[in-house]
Amino acid sequence: MEELRLRLTPGLAHDLADLADARHRLPEDVAADAVRRYLRDEGEHVRSLAARLAGDHADLLRRLGE
Repeated sequence: MEELRLRLTPGLAHDLADLADARHRLPEDVAADAVRRYLRDEGEHVRSLAARLAGDHADLLRRLGE
């Protein structure tokens, strides 16, 4: 596993620590879950945009491929 350092504002670090404490988890685990969710959601968003663009420009893409 790779190590990643995050610079958090004191308020954000405090909120993360509070959430982790409330969930009986380590702040690092809560942050890793948040990153996973963000990457999943953003990946879905980008794939959706790419599919829409490909559909909108299918004729052009087909002609470029000829």
